[in-house]
Amino acid sequence: MERTILHIVCGDSRSRAEQARIAFALGHHAEVYAELDELLDRPAHEGVVIAADSGEPDMARELVRRLGERGIWLPVVLAAHEPATERVVAAIKAGALDYLALPLEMGGFARALHGILAEAGQHAERRRREVEAQQAIALLSRRERQVLELLSAGCSNKEIARWLEISPRTVEIHRGNMMTKLGAGHAADAVRLWMDASLDIPALPPEPEAGSRVAQQGIAGRIGERRASERAALARRRQRQ
Repeated sequence: MERTILHIVCGDSRSRAEQARIAFALGHHAEVYAELDELLDRPAHEGVVIAADSGEPDMARELVRRLGERGIWLPVVLAAHEPATERVVAAIKAGALDYLALPLEMGGFARALHGILAEAGQHAERRRREVEAQQAIALLSRRERQVLELLSAGCSNKEIARWLEISPRTVEIHRGNMMTKLGAGHAADAVRLWMDASLDIPALPPEPEAGSRVAQQGIAGRIGERRASERAALARRRQRQ
């Protein structure tokens, strides 16, 4: 296994030290932080972040968000004593690469780390594209986002106009503004950004039952549920080993 840097974020000094000891014993280097702000103060661009799950609601999502805002695309692994299944699922859905059970066991951690490092590069690149795409889409107006959602579903300008109860000409204006904000030269570029943002392409019937429903509520995309379920199942299997 290649030598790597493990950035261990944990408020418990004893657990932090034990994780570092195992990392060094396996031939890796460990950097320890009592809280995330310490890591953000001196951003790391190599290795893996192993962060203790505080148990706070949306902790994983907030962690991944803050790292992304600082341009830190390192794989994030959460860890906790006897982690609950719902916490594991939430972490994976939020963008964590894996979830470990504490205290770390030498053999089990070595196997888990081998898999983590094998996916680290692709995961980091996927996270970078996802965050940048989400940030770009967040700049769209409500109507521009609706046009992008429907465009991603394969709707023509006329179909979008019927769904949103506006004229095709107005759709063209919103579509042009959306493309400009996203820096998209072609519709396919805009749809690719939608997909990079991990937003599902909505499945629509041929004709809307009520266009105003879309205009008022939008079309909600789910975020990587199948991928999250697969990751959560793998994490649970590792905990039982």
